[in-house]
Amino acid sequence: MQKPTNLTQKGCDVRSRRRGAALVEAALVLPIFFSVVLGIVEFGRAMSVSQLVTNASREGARRAIVDGSSNAVVKTYIEDFLTSTLDVDAADLTIQFFVNGSEVDVNTAGENDKVRVHIEVGFDDVLFISTPYLSGSTLKGSTTMRHE
Repeated sequence: MQKPTNLTQKGCDVRSRRRGAALVEAALVLPIFFSVVLGIVEFGRAMSVSQLVTNASREGARRAIVDGSSNAVVKTYIEDFLTSTLDVDAADLTIQFFVNGSEVDVNTAGENDKVRVHIEVGFDDVLFISTPYLSGSTLKGSTTMRHE
């Protein structure tokens, strides 16, 4: 039988030491990697919610510029839309209506008056995972159209 050479013994030692280094590297890199992934998920959710809030303000403005509309009818439509798409409580939404810059009922708007619908929702009310990146932020959507 041949005796193992020094080279073979050193190769085994290096391989076993490398396994420990890989474990340490993984322990250092994985928390950073998961933080980045959670940040991407959270910012993606914020963009999605922001787009839905803007879309709700646009649809609300379309309904508000028609004769015979009222704040209550438009607000109910917006709340129904956002509660079904975002699974958010209607009490967490802030919906405001402006006619020519004044916060009044949209049924007071005349022809060519500017009607603006403004919606706000706290990001804490719509997030999937509780992370510190955007907590406390407010997502807003606003649309202005001329009354028909």
